[in-house]
Amino acid sequence: MIQDIGVEQLKNEYHPKPPKDESRIMIFDAGKLLCRINEEMQIAYPKYGEWRKNKADEETLIYLFSIGEETYYLLYSPQKTEIEGYVYEKMFRLRRTFPERERFAGVSAYHLYTWYENNHFCGKCGKELLRNENERKLQCPECGNEVFPRINPAVIVAVSHGDELILTKYAGREYKKYALIAGFAEFGETIEQTVQREVMEEVGIRVKNLRYYKSQPWGFSGSLLFGFFAEAEGDLTIYRQEDELAEAMWVPAEEIVLDIEEISLTREMMQVFQKEHCKKE
Repeated sequence: MIQDIGVEQLKNEYHPKPPKDESRIMIFDAGKLLCRINEEMQIAYPKYGEWRKNKADEETLIYLFSIGEETYYLLYSPQKTEIEGYVYEKMFRLRRTFPERERFAGVSAYHLYTWYENNHFCGKCGKELLRNENERKLQCPECGNEVFPRINPAVIVAVSHGDELILTKYAGREYKKYALIAGFAEFGETIEQTVQREVMEEVGIRVKNLRYYKSQPWGFSGSLLFGFFAEAEGDLTIYRQEDELAEAMWVPAEEIVLDIEEISLTREMMQVFQKEHCKKE
């Protein structure tokens, strides 16, 4: 999955340190990321040594995280930054890039970028928020309101009946391949209740025997995903929520077509189900 980057690990502790010439600078504009992607889909980001040659006085670097020996910084600038050899790419294009470490770094940086971008002013008194120098939070100098990075809990649910699985296609989304049932947790409910509610809302089916599989950070939507397998109970007729899903259907295990992108919890859960139930040799 997208967070599987080998022996290296993303270190998300907020311990700011001065950048080195080789440090990566993550630069966004209107949700797009400045990077270089070659014909083999290898991705690279501008280095501090490249950027500082044309640094503007009003530009600010914010420490993000490290992976192995590499450190990553977010560039905050009131104007669009251009660096020779790099272009702005839609985040969706990162799904097929390599190496895995740089792909995960780009998506994780995007998660933090959207948080900073969406929190310039205090929601209580309207004053401009300031970055805290000791931990990753924003703080209002007027009323003391604190704002921490937003993480949206959500579920991915593989609903089965025998050797069949419910597959869906999202309505109005850039991703057009088959997926599972998914949705965000609401206030006042457990994550298991989220599973039951989302399945009922999207396909009109009750579920039982919920089995937690694993979780995944998903920076594209600022989410932490919780994967569950569940069995359908009672009426198996699908009543599709049309504003959420373009398609929803029961699919036998041997007919499941897996996405070539091996980055999502959804894809891995579909593969696990197929291996457990497929009758092919």
